[in-house]
Amino acid sequence: MEWTRCAATLLRHAAAAVLAAAASLASAQGLESALSPGPVIRGHAKVEDQCANCHVRFDRAAQDGRCLECHKDVAADLKAKAGLHGKQKPQACRSCHTDHKGRDVQIAPLDKRAFDHQLTDWPLRAAHAKVDDCAKCHVAGKRWREAAQDCVACHKKDDVHKGSLGPKCADCHGEDRWAQILPGRFDHSTTRFALTGKHVDAKCSACHRKGEPYTEAPKACVGCHKDDDFKKGHKGRYGERCDSCHDAKSWRAALFNHDADTKYALRGKHRNVKCDDCHTGTLYRDKLGTDCLACHKKDDTHKGSLGTECATCHQESGWKSVGRFDHDKSRFPLLGKHDDIECKACHKNAAYRDVPRTCIGCHRADDKHRATLGEACGACHGERTWKIPRFDHGTTRYPLRGGHVKAECKACHADLTHYRDTPTDCLACHKKDDKHEGQLDAHCESCHNEQRWRETRFDHARARFALVGAHLKVECKSCHADLRYRDAAKDCLACHKKEDKHKGGLGARCENCHNARAWPLVRYDHERQAHWRLDGAHAKAACAACHRAPAPAGKAIAEVGRECLACHRGDDAHDGAFGPVCDSCHTNDNWKTLRPRRPGAPGGPANLGARP
Repeated sequence: MEWTRCAATLLRHAAAAVLAAAASLASAQGLESALSPGPVIRGHAKVEDQCANCHVRFDRAAQDGRCLECHKDVAADLKAKAGLHGKQKPQACRSCHTDHKGRDVQIAPLDKRAFDHQLTDWPLRAAHAKVDDCAKCHVAGKRWREAAQDCVACHKKDDVHKGSLGPKCADCHGEDRWAQILPGRFDHSTTRFALTGKHVDAKCSACHRKGEPYTEAPKACVGCHKDDDFKKGHKGRYGERCDSCHDAKSWRAALFNHDADTKYALRGKHRNVKCDDCHTGTLYRDKLGTDCLACHKKDDTHKGSLGTECATCHQESGWKSVGRFDHDKSRFPLLGKHDDIECKACHKNAAYRDVPRTCIGCHRADDKHRATLGEACGACHGERTWKIPRFDHGTTRYPLRGGHVKAECKACHADLTHYRDTPTDCLACHKKDDKHEGQLDAHCESCHNEQRWRETRFDHARARFALVGAHLKVECKSCHADLRYRDAAKDCLACHKKEDKHKGGLGARCENCHNARAWPLVRYDHERQAHWRLDGAHAKAACAACHRAPAPAGKAIAEVGRECLACHRGDDAHDGAFGPVCDSCHTNDNWKTLRPRRPGAPGGPANLGARP
């Protein structure tokens, strides 16, 4: 209960404090309203009870800031130092504008007679300064600062251009008099047609016709000078680009530079020719050819066969002046005696290109080969003299080397009409020198060379019998009895028969044991080559001890049996009673030494199959 009473007491005190604060605020607001000097103007009436919108307590200087918060246009002028407020000396707003004097009071009074218009962004000059009625520029119901500043705002009815030249009337018109265009005021160079030469002195009406917009005045020369072209000039044939020849200084003087402005410079007699002599059609439409035949076709005695480059021979100083043609730049440069002959010697008529360029075209009567070598006479004959050949035999299938270089043509070529069918094999010319009687074919170069016939360089390694070891030092005649080299035998006995100690008993394949380095050196491997290993006393036995019979024809050696009795039948004291397997008892080291019997083995023939 005590806690409840305390809470109620606190609530009553809080409510009393709130009511007291509200009463104090209402009392202060009522005091400011009671102290108001008077009603404000109608424009401020809606904030009349809100003093803080215009006033700051105890700070009069801060009042200007409150004004500018609402009058933002004035604030902008002050900041930019423009307009009436921005151009004046800084001062408090209340110096000119005071309120609280009633609803209908004009707090911004304007003395029209004393007002200095020079302090605005539109100073009055000349005829504008004489206007005494402000309403002619400032429309009723609008603020003074909202008056338009462009010319057409007041002078639209005076604009004879109907707005085609835009709103910048001051570019041409002055403020002294609207109808008067000030000299030099308008800068024509800022337009698409700058005035130069005599155009500067021309009146505007000469180009700008009355009633037509200035911007539609023609810019092409013919727009104003068409009569001059058709009555006295080119009758319209040269198009509308009059400025290609004429300029603004003088219409009659033609300044066209044909050398610099075209791709066809005028030289010689061309400089004295009138334009119409070449330009017979309409310029720019009928394109004039720059080749000579465009004007000189009737003078072309070659009937077009030499093309259109007449200047290659003819000159501008005179059509008939010929003599600068450089034949070296043609398809047939003149060399040697060709340079001394007259043109007509080859060119029978004016169709110069019809002249043949091959030698045979002019020298067919001089061809002693009767066309068998074709028409490339220049391969052998030169321009200096026809009779001295300069043929390079290295370009043929048979280049000349060594002794062949010194040989005369007729030594190989029977006559002048058979140069190409001359055979290229050696025997064609050297058959009488062939001591081998044709046995070695026609490839003589395998041994002989072009320097000297008797010097040989045969590589025996390419033959069927390559020379190795001691054979390399042997003279040819040691093996080749005569020059029929292929008749020489290839077997060893053909040359070494007298050295055969075996008397043919071991056949003709001496190389099986002997080699080419030295005959006494023997390298026969009996186990590998004969499949019979020699050991014991066999290793010391001579070959003839076993190989006694001569080798049969066609075989390397006579067949020798592999059993012991084949060689030891005379040594068999048993007369064959124990069979042919003698090594069952006898050893290879000594025939008389017997192998020991195995323990428990029976004696005699029952133990014949035993091996050590």
